[in-house]
Order: sequence, then structure tokens, then C-alpha cells
Amino acid sequence: MLLRQLEYLVALARTRHFAKAAEECYVSQPALSGAIRKLEAEFGVPLVRRTRKYEGLTPEGERIVVWAKRILADREAMEEEVRTLRSGMTGQLRIGSVPTASTAVSLLTQAFCAENPLARVEVLADLQTVDIEARLRSYELDAAVTYRPGADGASAFTFVPLYRERFVLLTQEAADGRQRQEASWEEAGRQPLCLLHPRMFGRRTLDAVFARTGTPVRPRVETDSVASLFAHVRTGHWASVVPHAWLHVFGVPVGMRALPLVRPVHTEQIGLLVLRREPASVAAQAVVAAAGRADMAAALERVPGAAATEFIERPTAH
Repeated sequence: MLLRQLEYLVALARTRHFAKAAEECYVSQPALSGAIRKLEAEFGVPLVRRTRKYEGLTPEGERIVVWAKRILADREAMEEEVRTLRSGMTGQLRIGSVPTASTAVSLLTQAFCAENPLARVEVLADLQTVDIEARLRSYELDAAVTYRPGADGASAFTFVPLYRERFVLLTQEAADGRQRQEASWEEAGRQPLCLLHPRMFGRRTLDAVFARTGTPVRPRVETDSVASLFAHVRTGHWASVVPHAWLHVFGVPVGMRALPLVRPVHTEQIGLLVLRREPASVAAQAVVAAAGRADMAAALERVPGAAATEFIERPTAH
């Protein structure tokens, strides 16, 4: 068995097309197909369902692809560790994030790059939690900034807490000029709301809090982008519930108010998620080390704008 054969099989599983997989691997289609047939002969089972075109992997093929990804990831980790011992980390960190935490990722990559000046970073933002866990398991990501995994994923991942996500009601300034200091979830529910899409974890979190307060929520607009929430509120027709980390970048836009949501004050733990494996990849070790030295919670309290002081002095949890 050659590692190159495993690379061909993984590429075919990813592209679901012989010609595209061959192009990705810089070989001819007959060469790729022949290498996979040799792999099938070695295992003694068919790995690919074929008619006149690619029809998917067999059950055996699906399992072999899982092992192939692990073997190739271990080879890459071994090569990177040798390079790191020689000249420091020179490879790439692939980091993902959920939409609500995407603005906070820059604080982590800043610390990582300062400690690893020869390394490169690829950030994949706006991923759903289920996509993040799947990409970590398939070695397509080295780490992610996301919510704490559920019980089914706790044993597979290491979770390093970074900060606690809080929520504010983003709305227009009051027409009468009154400067409110906070808002309840019940009051937020009565606003013409634009919220994240229901399939997203951040939205499910909000729905759970609204339900606890007995507040029905029927948003007129739903989106998969936190930036889109800000844009909709700017039109003057909507209000939204957004995570406080986004104020660190945007501040409180002119003409808007960011009111801490109380009764209850709800927080969610955001952290760095890496696949639990021994030995850990060099990239995973390096970003975990950077996370331990980057005080992201304190940095996220430094919000531009006058409303920031009012916001950060509010209690953070019940």
C-alpha cells in the first residue's frame, strides 16, 4: 500500500468525480483509477461503486477513507513536527469558527502569529457547529472557536475556554432621547426582530432563553450572518439580539443602542476546540498554547464608542 493511493481515494471521496480527483492530484484519470483498483486488490474488497461513472463508495470504502484521512493527517503532523524542530513552525493553521465568534478569532490568530512568525493561517468563518466537528474529525481543520461540545463529542475533543458570550439588544436610539441602560428578554421579544437562522446553534440558544421567559418570538427576517443583522438594524426597521463580541469590532453604530439583556442575564461558553489525538499536531499544540496566553475575555470588553462603558459594567452571568 502506498500513501499516494490513499491520497487518491480521499480526493475521490471529496470530489465525487474521477476526473476532478485526478486533476486535484495532478495525475491522469487512468493513473488514479488504476491506483485505486490496486488498493482494492490489496484489501480484497471493492472500495468504489462504479457503473459508467462514479456512484459513491462501498461501505468498506467509507471506512477505509476514515482510516486514510487519519494516516495522511498523521504523516502531515509528523513532517510538520520535524520541520518545527529544525526551524520553528512553518506550516499552516486551519481554524474555523461559528458566526457569533468569527470576530473574536482575530484576537487568537494575532497571538498565534506573534508566537509563530513563519506560520500561515487559514480562517473559515461562519461554520455551523455540526460542520466544525465533522471537519475536525476528518482533519480538515486543526482547531475551531465554537461552543462547548455536547456529551457525544466531549470524549473526542479538547475544549479550552476563551470567554463567555453575552447578548445585547441592538436597536435604534429612542426617539424621545431617553438613554435606557438595559432591556429584558420580554421587551426584546416585542421588537420587530431580525435573528439568526433557526438551524444555527446561536439562534437555538436565543430561542431557549426566550422560551424560559415565556416570550413568543416570530422574527420577520432570518439570516445566517451576524453582519447582516447589523445591516438590517441600520435600516431603522428592525432590532436584533447579537453577541457582545461583535461590538469589539463594530462598536455601537451611530444612531443605535446596544442594551444588555437582563432578566435573565444569559451567557454561553465559547472556547477553542481541537481533536483529541496523541500526539497532537504541531498546529493544534501551537494554537492551544496561544489561547492560553491570549486574554480574549478582557480584550473583548474594550468596545469602541461611548456605549461600551455602560455595557461592560453590567453583570456577566446569573
